[in-house]
Amino acid sequence: MKKPMKTSGRSGAARSDVYTRITDIVLAHLEEGVRPWVQPWSAARLAGCVSRPLRFNGEPYSGINVLLLWSEAVSRGFAASTWMTFRQALELGGNVRKGETGTMVVYANRIKKTETDANGDDVEHEIPFLKAYTVFNLEQIEGLPAGFGAPLQTPAVKPFERLEHADAFFRATGATIRHGGAAAFYAPGADVIQMPPIETFRDVESYYATLAHEEIHWTGPSHRLNRDFSRYAKDRSERAREELIAELGAAFLAADLGILPELEPRADHASYLASWLEVLGGDKRFIVQAAAQAQRAVAYLHALQPGSAKMAA
Repeated sequence: MKKPMKTSGRSGAARSDVYTRITDIVLAHLEEGVRPWVQPWSAARLAGCVSRPLRFNGEPYSGINVLLLWSEAVSRGFAASTWMTFRQALELGGNVRKGETGTMVVYANRIKKTETDANGDDVEHEIPFLKAYTVFNLEQIEGLPAGFGAPLQTPAVKPFERLEHADAFFRATGATIRHGGAAAFYAPGADVIQMPPIETFRDVESYYATLAHEEIHWTGPSHRLNRDFSRYAKDRSERAREELIAELGAAFLAADLGILPELEPRADHASYLASWLEVLGGDKRFIVQAAAQAQRAVAYLHALQPGSAKMAA
């Protein structure tokens, strides 16, 4: 990630407030019944140019920044997927239009701190932190080189015509995928993904987005990324946490595959919304942590593709 512009030093309380600001943005959408990680794809203006938000150099944003920029694009009507800082715009020969307001993104890092323990030994700790900085959408900037940030167009897909590149991606993960019945789920005991037939979905993109959701669950067991499933069935809040990770990961992965799903609400959507509101309201850091876990799961699946080095769990 490009190093952000320098800002003045902040106290621990101020740094913690970044988590609160992020959580408040997501909560505002959830309270309206909207999942901000899905909503951007129902905007007609984004059809044909689905991607994660992109930095000025074409590198995709990751983790919580994806949610922040997607939700901002929808609320402000931006179709462009590229974002940059004020300084980056100047370096490219452009400038932010007068009166435009920026969007918060965050830079995650760790600082090392040495403390003396009870035995008088020096112990080094790593302390994670977030630093907020501001970016502007391509549509807020003028004077950039002609064609800069032009979206890549993807061809329209005929109904129920399978997407060869998506099939190849999921096949390369090695997950066992069975088809039949009316429910989509991952069974940890059997380590199997169950999917309804593709013809039962509203459109082919929704099939792959749902499969992406279940593949994110598939990354979770101890022999892969070691997310704790032990309380999934009994603890509503733990179940909501894992489902949020799967929702975010599926959204990130669908964007990476250029898929535009028109998702119908799941039967359990309302109860998960209530659980997410409860969890996020009580833990201001969880949406950032969930996005990081989702990002790790997506990276794991990418690392299983031909030509990629296997990622260490």
